[in-house]
Amino acid sequence: MANRVAVVTGSNKGIGLAIVRALCQQFPGDVYVTARDVGRGQEAVASLVSEGLKPKFHQLDINDLNSITTAADYFKEKYGGVDVLVNNAGIAFKVADTTPFAVQAEVTLKTNFFATRDMLTHFLPIIKAGGRVVNVSSFVGSRTLNQCSLALQQRFRSEDITEDELVGLMQQFVDETKKEQHKQGGWPETAYGVSKMGLTTLSMILARRLSKERPNDGILLNACCPGWVRTDMAGPKAPKSPDEGAVTPAYLALMPPGATEPHGKFVSEKEVQSW
Repeated sequence: MANRVAVVTGSNKGIGLAIVRALCQQFPGDVYVTARDVGRGQEAVASLVSEGLKPKFHQLDINDLNSITTAADYFKEKYGGVDVLVNNAGIAFKVADTTPFAVQAEVTLKTNFFATRDMLTHFLPIIKAGGRVVNVSSFVGSRTLNQCSLALQQRFRSEDITEDELVGLMQQFVDETKKEQHKQGGWPETAYGVSKMGLTTLSMILARRLSKERPNDGILLNACCPGWVRTDMAGPKAPKSPDEGAVTPAYLALMPPGATEPHGKFVSEKEVQSW
């Protein structure tokens, strides 16, 4: 029988690397660092090996569909699928960045929402029974939801929103920023927040679909907030270390066999949060 395997996207540094470290210490199987850049990925593996851990490496750029399908084929062939998938790869513009907001919106949603969705589209079918899927989102997403128009809040919180409708709303945000009409459309001025709001909502939609289409497989899929963590992205003033930021994602990735919840939830500090 093929070994069990855990895959963490965007894991050559920061929270992703810390999640790999936690899984190497606790997950009974192979754990993969993945990164766009092979050199950086292999450096990350070497740093963990120097700590006495045994991660493996596979190249994966979530913004490249060919890279996603190549990786999915690899894990299906070598392991018969994936037991744990942590979608951690993401980007954020700095507050002081002067890039036009419409460009920030398009670039941020391209990675944090659309590319992560591509990952889920290609990897969910190969998640094994009893698998765990963790989408690293952010409390900024729920804060952003509360700043949207009531009509948008209603759709994002609705139990019957479809993946197609959500994709349409995310594209609508990007399109409206280009015409500087997003505020009239009920959206707040945060591309990162909207991207993570979309990711959390997508997690809920896909969890409902898994329950319906694979009810006996016991797969748990959740979104989570690692907290404000000292990384290149969040800056040096954040209160948490990367290892502290990895606690909740690793907790969800390692939910014991037979666990039935949380599923389709947004989790922070190992607690389900209201949405």
